[in-house]
Amino acid sequence: MAAELLDGATIARQIYSQLRLRVSALEKLGVQPGLAAVLLGDDPASKIYVRNKVKACTETGLYSEVHAFGGDCAETALLATIDKINRNPRIHGMLVQLPLPPRLDSERIMQTIAVDKDVDGFGWHNLGALLAGHPLFVPCTPLGVMAMLDHAGIAVEGRNAVVVGRSVSVGKPLALLLMARGATVTVCHSKTQDLARHTAHADILVAAVGRPALITADMVRPGAVVVDVGINRLPDGKLVGDVDFAGVYEKASYLTPVPGGVGRMTVAMLIANTITAAERQVARR
Repeated sequence: MAAELLDGATIARQIYSQLRLRVSALEKLGVQPGLAAVLLGDDPASKIYVRNKVKACTETGLYSEVHAFGGDCAETALLATIDKINRNPRIHGMLVQLPLPPRLDSERIMQTIAVDKDVDGFGWHNLGALLAGHPLFVPCTPLGVMAMLDHAGIAVEGRNAVVVGRSVSVGKPLALLLMARGATVTVCHSKTQDLARHTAHADILVAAVGRPALITADMVRPGAVVVDVGINRLPDGKLVGDVDFAGVYEKASYLTPVPGGVGRMTVAMLIANTITAAERQVARR
């Protein structure tokens, strides 16, 4: 048995076609959704991520702007820019591209983003709302994973789901989303003993750690749905996920590729959240 690939690029294209209809509806009301990105330093990966997000805005009909700073930018200057964007009615969503330089207080900086513009969903208010079952903006990668499962018609209710990774950006919010949909969820992490014992019982297995080939075929139940969130660059420059793709491909029922899987969905969900923010602004008029 070979897995059916959950092609994030194809699914994202279908989502974008639906999002363009929502953008058109807003434009008839005189509103163009706007997204601002704040970028610090010269990290090549961060520049690529921001460029991809700007490209998605252009293709979907959103207004976008990038506020780029050198790595030696003072925290006061960064906070002043965030405050200016918070007060700009032209901008409906804002993201600060992570990671930030270690010398900066990333936690404090992220919490200064206005709640109704926190389209990455990393602010404490949004994370707390998700925990309470009343989400405002859900972090984009977990939201993208759920959209992929829905697109493929994969049932979540009553299934055993194992999430490997407990980050605030992926693991924890994804566990909450799966629980809200009726799955029995186990969260594994670096302190988990005998990881394979847990993963072998998963109907839905999500790897989100950032460790190449962490999940091997012997750790996967036959017919499991395997979602690979990890993105790792090998010494030869090749991008791989947290899953041993070749081995798991022969054992899983569904599998996401890296690249071309969850990453495409993350950007699509960011655009969706920005459009939602604009729609909410219109509703408050």
